[in-house]
Amino acid sequence: MANADFTPEQVLDFWFSDDDIMQSMETFGAFWNSRMQGGMDDTIIADFPDLTMAAARGELDHWSDTAMGRMALIIALDQFPRSLWRNTPAAFGQDIKSARLALEGIENGHYQALEKPWMQVFYLIAISHCEGPDHMARLNIIDAKTVDIEAKVKEALPDAVGMLAAQNERVRKILETFGRHPHRNPILGRISTAAEESYIKAGDFPHLPSTQKSSA
Repeated sequence: MANADFTPEQVLDFWFSDDDIMQSMETFGAFWNSRMQGGMDDTIIADFPDLTMAAARGELDHWSDTAMGRMALIIALDQFPRSLWRNTPAAFGQDIKSARLALEGIENGHYQALEKPWMQVFYLIAISHCEGPDHMARLNIIDAKTVDIEAKVKEALPDAVGMLAAQNERVRKILETFGRHPHRNPILGRISTAAEESYIKAGDFPHLPSTQKSSA
């Protein structure tokens, strides 16, 4: 498929296809589990490899000119590689770019223009995924945005309030301890410290499919 044939709608219609997310905790949980527990891997591998590679090559950068296009590009750069290239360095290869797109979107109003709060969450996930010396500062931005998101869903799903904040805190503690996500070390060829080896052995990692121990 030619790059001109790829559209943001392809990504958005696939990733945000569930319109009744807020109907109950069951539908809410099913949406997140399917996206964050590897449930979309097979479809991404079958239907979106060319689009993912085009995004990684920068050929879809013009999508970021609009709020919804930027959202689609963040998904294509942050989420799709984790499925298409799971357990390889390429799974994390677009983290810097997707985090920058998310941070820029917060600055230029694209984030605020998103239709649904669960779309905004994927901005925060992209910002959190990206390792780097400014990781803790970016987590502070995420924490502030999380408060706003949880206020939006509180009335419909009060039991969901606190879940995102708890995940943020979990990531924060890992980064305060190690300065990076140690479970990526074997994939990225990094040498683990003794403390990191113990953490990896325990096998309790954030952002990770339940059937996997890497690529998050």
